[in-house]
Amino acid sequence: MTFEASRKGQPDVSAEAKAELDRHFEWIAERLPHRAGQFVRWLRQPSSRLVRIPLSALLILGGIFSFLPILGLWMLPLGLMLVAQDVPFLQQPLANALGWIERKWMSRKD
Repeated sequence: MTFEASRKGQPDVSAEAKAELDRHFEWIAERLPHRAGQFVRWLRQPSSRLVRIPLSALLILGGIFSFLPILGLWMLPLGLMLVAQDVPFLQQPLANALGWIERKWMSRKD
């Protein structure tokens, strides 16, 4: 019996979190140059898993060492978003964090 099957009648939280992450990924892909947006969309496909996992590890590592030249803190959230594609328990906390960042960003724009 899976965790989702044991919660009959309740909404699938992981499906909602995945949909929220998909929305954030699409938002990012739309704002990137065309080729970079295509690359992000390709990375998210299940067939790209062998590229996505090492790339996400490198981005997370680069984000941790952001105090070094060339590397930046921007790498950490992007790496976490990519790894969350394959690690379901990260999807909900990451979706919550991205929603919080989005709300703060929108409130600053007003």
